[in-house]
Amino acid sequence: MEPIVFSGRDPKTGKSHALHKRVEQLCTRAIRWADLKRKSKTEEKVAITVFSFPPDKGNVGTAAYLNVFASIYSVLKDLKEDGYKVEGLPETSEALIEDIIHDKEAKFNSPNLNVAYKMSVREYQKLTPYATALEENWGKPPGNLNSDGESLLVYRKQYGNVFIGVQPTFGYEGDPMRLLFSKSASPHHGFAAYYSFVEKIFGADAVLHFGTHGSLDFMPGKQVGMSDACFLDSLIGNIPNVYYYAANNPSEATIAKRRSYANTISYLTPPAENAGLYKGLKQLGELISSYQSLKDTGRGPQIVNSIISTARQCNLDKDVDLPEEGRGDVLSSKKRDLVVGKVYSKIMEIESRLLPCGLHVIGEPPSAMEAVATLVNIAALDRPEDGISSLPSILAETAGREIEDVYRGNDNGILRDVELLRQITQACRGSITAFVERTTNNKGQVVDVANKLTSILGFGLNEPWVQYLSDTKFYRADREKLRVLFQYLGECLKLVVADNELGSLKQALEGKYVEPGPVGDPIRNPNVLPTGKNIHALDPHAIPTAAAMQSAKVVVERLLER
Repeated sequence: MEPIVFSGRDPKTGKSHALHKRVEQLCTRAIRWADLKRKSKTEEKVAITVFSFPPDKGNVGTAAYLNVFASIYSVLKDLKEDGYKVEGLPETSEALIEDIIHDKEAKFNSPNLNVAYKMSVREYQKLTPYATALEENWGKPPGNLNSDGESLLVYRKQYGNVFIGVQPTFGYEGDPMRLLFSKSASPHHGFAAYYSFVEKIFGADAVLHFGTHGSLDFMPGKQVGMSDACFLDSLIGNIPNVYYYAANNPSEATIAKRRSYANTISYLTPPAENAGLYKGLKQLGELISSYQSLKDTGRGPQIVNSIISTARQCNLDKDVDLPEEGRGDVLSSKKRDLVVGKVYSKIMEIESRLLPCGLHVIGEPPSAMEAVATLVNIAALDRPEDGISSLPSILAETAGREIEDVYRGNDNGILRDVELLRQITQACRGSITAFVERTTNNKGQVVDVANKLTSILGFGLNEPWVQYLSDTKFYRADREKLRVLFQYLGECLKLVVADNELGSLKQALEGKYVEPGPVGDPIRNPNVLPTGKNIHALDPHAIPTAAAMQSAKVVVERLLER
């Protein structure tokens, strides 16, 4: 789990030599992890570290796709219920934010964070043996960062045996070129003081870095196989490092594991939802609907003129080749259809753009809306290796079309293909919504999936997607293909709601084994679910890929022929 180099081989003699400082580091860290298993929950101290980038009071508690303070509040409540000493917890996550970001000594709103500890320069130098190595780059302590000019400041708030601290900034935000060209790049004194406080004053048994990602993992030093001369190795010291990391970011999670010895725990990224239309774009959609129903009447050219004018107001003329305004009367029926089709295709593209659906909260089950958004995206992909057709392709077959042909026609602005794709998209969402609604409670949360799916699947006409499609033009869709697809979506839904993010954290804090697993895009590869796994970058079940296997087969056959 922690890649520590503890020996090396002499290239001349071939003899192995132990690196005594690294052996000591390896043993000490192993003992610290073992101590977690022996220590009682009421005694264990946990340092939760949040990030602030770009450095500003308003950015405290930022992380990729994660509602940090709502998640911390959920974690603290769960730890308290589980027997950890968590005291004085506010009643809401909003109050928790106020505790962290407001200076308790200020009479009015202050730009300063809550200062919980002032470390004198003498104490800092005593606790931080490598402090002199930072002076080449930052001068004598205390310096200008995380300092009041006399002492080094630690921003934090303590709740019993748990504290929430704000990780200091990287230090180079105002002059990034300095970092690129500096030969003596190092953390600043305030950064070093924070981690010295965590380990040697607060006495943390474990540090929990909360979300993707902070500055610690990217401090100057070796890329992998840290030495005792690497600042990052000195900063993290001997503290067990637990790290919540986004499930779609294996590359940087690997950096955290290699450089800061992190036991990473994956958290789910929020589902992507369609952007939708608003204002002029929504009005444009209504005009196109009117054109489709009235184009064969005398009002067709007039509506086309309105469509061209509104499209220009929405700046679509930068993406779509539009005729001059007022030219609808002189265009042939075919050319009017083409103009409307191209505009329709463009607003469909805008409407279907995917945006993250809010922020994830650790320990909170997904809502029905979030589950639908996830399953719609999963259902949009063919999975030939599993014998599963995508839902759009199944519905397109009902209309006697290949879905790829429909996509091409849509891109070319063919009006009937644009409209067919809209109908397919609407039917996909509607049938999956009908499916998910059978598993939701009265609060709109997906619960008790396994039992409810058993009562849904395999009942023919009573299956919710069949009932929904029976009222659409896709009522003749292949039932067997739909059954196979929705069985797969049912398994995916179980994985989406099988939250183990809190459970894995408690496993780590008790010094127990956290199940490893691959990560990546959960839409393309639902096998990365459920989250709460100790991240590794490569999936042994997916390597070699099917394409690589096919290429290897050709190479081997040629070799055998020789």
